[in-house]
Amino acid sequence: MTNTDRPGDRLRAMFDRTRAEGRPAVIPFVPGGWPVAGVTPSIVEAAIAGGADAMEIGVPFSDPLADGVTNQEAYQQALANGVTLQTIFDDVRTLRASGVSVPLLLMGYCNPLLAHGASSLVDEAVEAGVDGLIVVDLPPDEGEELEALARAGGLHIVYMLAPTSTDERIALVAEHGGGFIYCVSVTGVTGARAELPPELPEFVGRVRARTGVPLAVGFGISSRAHVEAVGGYADAVIIGSAFVREIAEAPAEQRSDVIRAFMEEMTGRGVNR
Repeated sequence: MTNTDRPGDRLRAMFDRTRAEGRPAVIPFVPGGWPVAGVTPSIVEAAIAGGADAMEIGVPFSDPLADGVTNQEAYQQALANGVTLQTIFDDVRTLRASGVSVPLLLMGYCNPLLAHGASSLVDEAVEAGVDGLIVVDLPPDEGEELEALARAGGLHIVYMLAPTSTDERIALVAEHGGGFIYCVSVTGVTGARAELPPELPEFVGRVRARTGVPLAVGFGISSRAHVEAVGGYADAVIIGSAFVREIAEAPAEQRSDVIRAFMEEMTGRGVNR
């Protein structure tokens, strides 16, 4: 039984549903504990109300090399707020206790995650209600210990591929990845972009030819047109910097309404309303 075949798997159920509906899953990303500590549950709930199918919660780190300026600044503010991995686990517990049932994934870097201890990380993530971990700087050939623990606990480890990934690297990630494979749209850092790379469909097609694991595209998704285009060849879109920017620019008292409206636009729920 692979990670994508586990009974009760929220990610599998999500992809089954979105495929039946003929659309990609829409997954926003937000740094945990930002813009102020304690607000993450309300951000996640507002995003879900706007149509988000799952949520990535970023674990703040002082040196997020794969992230652009927007996310870097948010991470720095979260660290200044005193946010830790424990804070984020508590936020996930709050969300599950309030009845949130969509997949929740933590995205971060090796240092703050593995400093927790691989076994403790997996145990607490599972207990809190986390569905998967995306460790940006952990390749599958260096993730054996964490991957084995995660599989035993029913937790997905989501690996990343870039347009420069070789066929050998794609095959390795296809063998080890769980939940979905994160296809990075560009060879660079995160950030909203006006246009997606023209070679993106070919890259996703190369990955698709080597695995049946769902494929998600992230980095640069910033408009409904992007969601529709990527949905033609991928199973999910991940909206990072554009979502973070909307939150950063929203007045605190209007934050939930802004998030919901933005997600309704990105998912198409706001059309013809």
